[in-house]
Amino acid sequence: MAFKTLDDLTDIAGKRALVRVDLNVPMDGDKVTDTTRIERVLPTIRELSEKGAKVILLAHFGRPKGERVASMSLAPVAPAVAKLLGKPVAFANDCIGQDAEDAVEAMANGDVVLLENTRYHKGEEKNDPDFAKALAANGDIYVNDAFSAAHRAHGSTEGIAKLLPAYAGRTMQAELEALGSALGEPVRPVLAVVGGAKVSSKIDLLENLVSKVDMLVIGGGMANTFLAAKGIDVGKSLCEHDLADTANRIMAAADAANCEIVLPDDAVVAREFKAGADNETVALDAIPSDGMILDVGAASIATVTSRIDAAKTLVWNGPLGAFEIAPFDKATVAAAKHAANNTRAGKLNSVAGGGDTVAALNHADAAESFSYVSTAGGAFLEWLEGKELPGVKALEA
Repeated sequence: MAFKTLDDLTDIAGKRALVRVDLNVPMDGDKVTDTTRIERVLPTIRELSEKGAKVILLAHFGRPKGERVASMSLAPVAPAVAKLLGKPVAFANDCIGQDAEDAVEAMANGDVVLLENTRYHKGEEKNDPDFAKALAANGDIYVNDAFSAAHRAHGSTEGIAKLLPAYAGRTMQAELEALGSALGEPVRPVLAVVGGAKVSSKIDLLENLVSKVDMLVIGGGMANTFLAAKGIDVGKSLCEHDLADTANRIMAAADAANCEIVLPDDAVVAREFKAGADNETVALDAIPSDGMILDVGAASIATVTSRIDAAKTLVWNGPLGAFEIAPFDKATVAAAKHAANNTRAGKLNSVAGGGDTVAALNHADAAESFSYVSTAGGAFLEWLEGKELPGVKALEA
């Protein structure tokens, strides 16, 4: 898709830039405990501020459902943004109306102000045109730097983009370019690694990917459903036996699309789900009736790394095993490190995303070596599913 970026903005000194950011950060009381999302939007804020724009930040926090919920105020976030930005960040007690207008009116060129939670108003999630107009009244241009909220057609992500000249911020730009390189116009062969607990939560994703990629590794608990559909007894493993027909349909679609589905070759099983539990690696035809598959073994790891070696592009979503509990993190760590090594060597374009995925790659000390790691959970998944994202669509030039 074609979209305008900050490179298309000229002579913006004195312009009021309404910038949609994701500041839905984890908190402990009034303290931000993880600043990752703030750090992601700093380049856009800095660039606009340094060019003399008046930077007005729009963001949501939690799910107040149109009510003013004190615990969901963005007020405590403003000091955290200011600290990382290295300059003052003012705060307005509302995102529309007199409070917002007064805060914007008081701004000098280069100043930054954070407006209160957009979801304090019912019009935000309803994408009410009047609410969008009230937001737009305080801006001359609109910049969306919140890909993580782009799958929602809300007032601050979609409605406002129709009312002001709209641009992608640097984080949004990087995300769209990374995703485009992974599935839009990728260098082939393309490998997708999809893991996680349940097939039911990723049916749309799997059905879309088999038509887009050359190889699809299925891991985690969801692999058990595919193994069971092929007639393998998976013992007491997490398995959605009622989705056997769905699994078979996906495998048939993959075969028709000439997409190789890669399932485990062996299994690491234990009788209990706890750290350090006694375990053994067994062949797929030797899974004990009272055993649970919690990871895959050396044979499976070798297969996955061989597919990584064969690929030029990798899309990763979800772990290969119960990586949160040692020793059932071995396959996820080994595959992640291998992908990271190939990326560093210039052999692979690797794009990953989704909550568990980010945690798994960080656990493997591999995230920083991937080409791009998205922190946008729901939006990243909907993009993988091939769905149109309203907040991105609204930026089309």
